[in-house]
Amino acid sequence: MSFYSMMSQIGLTPVLQVVKYRSSSNCCCSSSSSISETQVLNGLPSKGRMSSDTLDLLKDCQLSVKQVNPRQYVAQIPQGNDDLIIVHEALEYGDCRLSIAIPQYGIFENVNSLEELAKMPQWTKEKPLRVATGFTYLGPKFMKDNGIKHVAFSTADGALEAAPAMGIADAILDLVSSGTTLKENNLKEIEGGTVLESQAALVASRKSMIGRKGVLETTHEMLERLEAHLRAMGQFTVTANMRGSSAEEVAERVLSQPSLAGLQGPTVSPVFLKRDGKVSADYYAIVICVPKKALYKSIQQLRAIGGSGVLISPLTYIFDEETPRWRQLLSKLGL
Repeated sequence: MSFYSMMSQIGLTPVLQVVKYRSSSNCCCSSSSSISETQVLNGLPSKGRMSSDTLDLLKDCQLSVKQVNPRQYVAQIPQGNDDLIIVHEALEYGDCRLSIAIPQYGIFENVNSLEELAKMPQWTKEKPLRVATGFTYLGPKFMKDNGIKHVAFSTADGALEAAPAMGIADAILDLVSSGTTLKENNLKEIEGGTVLESQAALVASRKSMIGRKGVLETTHEMLERLEAHLRAMGQFTVTANMRGSSAEEVAERVLSQPSLAGLQGPTVSPVFLKRDGKVSADYYAIVICVPKKALYKSIQQLRAIGGSGVLISPLTYIFDEETPRWRQLLSKLGL
């Protein structure tokens, strides 16, 4: 099964598509009615949490989207599954899983795994396990791959979570994020019942990147911004002053503490003061990058070695050497 068909089956629209052709889709983007040679079209989720999280990510990367009319949905998707190429497979949001869920009560009360569900004597050829889902390809394939024969799939109008309570299904197969909705409807996931796990991804049109002027360069910039922002998430810049005899002596003290190493090590620079008409450097400023989970511990360690005037700033970007994903993309394109 192709990547794009699979994404359609699990109900996901690629977060960003650098595309060439026009069609209809469940995504929105700001674009003119005609496509110029240098225009790069981006397909975005049109509603729900995926939409808001996508717009927030782009805004954080200084790639803000302007939607002239909130009711206007214009979509651009490529024609042909073979044209799609994965640019970034893990944008670290939109996490979800496609899972089987069954009631917590009745005959399912003590059923907690797919194996136990399959062995229930109730399911026969004449009376199969009824599963409500919108994923009519992945559902049957998953059951077949797991050797479960007596299953009948159906679609349901409205929320799938209500199907078992209404008596029109025994189980559901649907996307799950936090699991709160399942619990509110007295449903539970079961061991071995996860079909696949997913998160937001960036895909693009191979033909556009190779054939249309400016598309590859724009994709490169987008990838760099996304990578740098994702690398910076949860990281803080910590700046502090410390008395010392030399930059080397201060650096030695800083590096003696396990939480103060930073990305490659601390930056240590003199703080110049003027006393009695003379300029001297009795203090040194140290700058390190610290993950959020180690922030307070790092402050304690700084204080322990004489640090004062500690300043904390969140990071927006961490641009490192060229992202490996760019080299991988060029390799996929044969460039």
